[in-house]
Amino acid sequence: MNPEIDRRLKLFLNFLRVEKSLAELSVRSYQYDIKKFLDYLSEVKISDLNKVNGGTLNNYVSALSRNRGGRYSAKSINRMLSALRTFFKFLEAEKLVEINPVDDIESLRTKRELPEVLSVDEVIRILNINEKDKIAIRDKAILETMYASGLRVSEVINLKLSDVFAEDGFLRIIGKGSKERIVPIGRDALKAIRDYVKSSRNFLKAKSTETDNTLFLNFRGKKLSRMTIWNIVDKYVKIAGIKKDVHPHTLRHSFATHLLEGGADIRVIQEMLGHSDISTTQIYTHIDREYLINVHRTYHPRS
Repeated sequence: MNPEIDRRLKLFLNFLRVEKSLAELSVRSYQYDIKKFLDYLSEVKISDLNKVNGGTLNNYVSALSRNRGGRYSAKSINRMLSALRTFFKFLEAEKLVEINPVDDIESLRTKRELPEVLSVDEVIRILNINEKDKIAIRDKAILETMYASGLRVSEVINLKLSDVFAEDGFLRIIGKGSKERIVPIGRDALKAIRDYVKSSRNFLKAKSTETDNTLFLNFRGKKLSRMTIWNIVDKYVKIAGIKKDVHPHTLRHSFATHLLEGGADIRVIQEMLGHSDISTTQIYTHIDREYLINVHRTYHPRS
């Protein structure tokens, strides 16, 4: 990569960390998407970012769409364009480029797919865990908490003991962009957490010399990885005999959908999920609409 372009990329990534307070995972995502474009510029012999124009970007989008290693979806391409738009906006503000060439590039149209959702009965089957050992007790507490409060994977693995306000019935969550929010948590989840803290956490913590306040620990007494959460969800979905494509975010989708089906206001659900934009939450109204149609078809005598 051109040393000057590399310097500008490092400046931008530092801006995201320091000024925008983005999580390292988000910064790495920006880095991946932007570096992919910069590698493309090297291939087409463009070494000056001021030479990037609409034609360059349209050709890049076309290259992504017909990528030999597997074409990128419209959603993935739009994410990459969004990263580039932010990158060039920063460079323009710092007077490191003359214009932002991504401003005039329209995002690709995407078909908004409804996320997979579990029924209440399916959730109960997953949470019906045989607490035969300390790890199973921990796993139950994790899954109960994820469903009870609609947490993201990053939020559950970063949850601290001090973030659980059991007497008041809520969690303090540090979400995307280090934004703090308060989320209610139900009695069943709180009981699962208490059981875990009482019988498992100290046992796991004793395996590590770290003095971290992290709530959920692995068998080495350290913070869980994202992959561990995926494996936990996958394990108990299979035990429950559920054939749907279920991943950790499915519990979050199910949390929101079940609240909506129960009559909760969409704005309240937005606050609980930590969505900055109501349109992100509104996808659940489409799921609920399907639910209402299915109920009508099932029970109405002339449906």
